Amino acid sequence: MPTDPPSYDLQQTRRRVAAQVRELRQTRGLTQAELGRLLGISQARLSEIEGGDGSFTAEQLLAMLTLFNVDIGRFLPPTNDDDELQNALIQLGAVHLRQVPGVASSGRYALPSWAVVAVLLTPRSARLVTALGPVLLQHIDSVSLPALRDKLATAGRPARLGWLIENVRDALLLPPPTKDAELRRRVSRAILLLSNELDTFPPPPTNAPIDVLDPTLRSKESLDLVWNQQASPISRRWRIATDIQTDDLRKAIWEAHEPR
Repeated sequence: MPTDPPSYDLQQTRRRVAAQVRELRQTRGLTQAELGRLLGISQARLSEIEGGDGSFTAEQLLAMLTLFNVDIGRFLPPTNDDDELQNALIQLGAVHLRQVPGVASSGRYALPSWAVVAVLLTPRSARLVTALGPVLLQHIDSVSLPALRDKLATAGRPARLGWLIENVRDALLLPPPTKDAELRRRVSRAILLLSNELDTFPPPPTNAPIDVLDPTLRSKESLDLVWNQQASPISRRWRIATDIQTDDLRKAIWEAHEPR
């Protein structure tokens, strides 16, 4: 049985736009009359909009975005961060994931490095972690691995990046199931760059605390089970507690490159 679409509160949207316009104008130090002239509308009309009693035309909204150099997401309702991150990963190459409809982009994950850091620092699910495999492969020539390493080190989680790099590198070592010459070139390039980074990236000492990457490991019993029975040699080397294996990264990489 079909369900009704979610209700759309126009007045709530107008109040949100009003608050953002007022904040942007005041931050820039503009009066209503000055901003009105820049947008081609009267001071009275802008006052109505800031009061939540009016709305911009599409052209005026675009002028606002250009004038203040902001994204449309500034004026949209807040969205589920996990859904936004998942959609961003799809845009960055993890096209095997399911697009979440109706999610506005804030631009927080527009660059692959931003998405990688977001996933590794707050791993929402194994699905999003393994999605970093195709993202790294897709952007291997534009992502600075040393810069990523510095960002994760600043957050106290550098081993998570080492774990990811080694898993993705090993996932690519088996011959790719494709005859695409360009994709094979990118795979070879990725193996080289990932291997070079690993050569200068020492794992933590063997007595370092175990870093729990998997958010489902909430009890000591589940942690002990994964660490003692399911952790891969790579996970043990980097002291990362997760049951994600190299084959999981490999599966995500090649699912993202299947013909559609």
